[in-house]
Amino acid sequence: PLGNGFVPVDTEHLTIAAGGIGQTPFVAVIREALGLRRYGVPHREVRHRPERITVCYGARTAALLAGVDWFALPGVELRLATNDGSRGTRGFVTTLLEGLIAEPTPPTWIDCCGPEPMMAAVAELALQHQIPARVSLETPMACGIGACFSCVARIRQPDGSWDYRRTCVEGPVFDAADVVFHE
Repeated sequence: PLGNGFVPVDTEHLTIAAGGIGQTPFVAVIREALGLRRYGVPHREVRHRPERITVCYGARTAALLAGVDWFALPGVELRLATNDGSRGTRGFVTTLLEGLIAEPTPPTWIDCCGPEPMMAAVAELALQHQIPARVSLETPMACGIGACFSCVARIRQPDGSWDYRRTCVEGPVFDAADVVFHE
């Protein structure tokens, strides 16, 4: 494994926004949050388990939804969306997320992985509703050790400017508010 990952967070309502094959890292995230698995060397401690975990997972069509049964865990609510309406809600992951945000107990944290346009939309929703969020960027990584700079992403700096960061060693998980998806 390269770079960083989704470390456990203290939050009441952990929400996962996954698109396409972007659901893959979240099996481990959820199992760790529920206390079913421990990761890291030494093992990380999960101080506070979320009271609620919701997975919003989408793909273009039902045939492209992968690993749906992986999320059949006690305490995990799975909401599905497909662009063509062949399974779950017709629409995008952001459609599911908007509905969740409108509920009486909205997300208190969002972790996201999937196609870049989806992650940009999720980051914007999180920013609008002041919900902390992280994204795992899916940039091609040639060397994997930070030497070639083929995997750089534009990351906002404290002064408002942006600079390139290598997803293989400084990511791939970044604060969603810091990623400059487009200018």
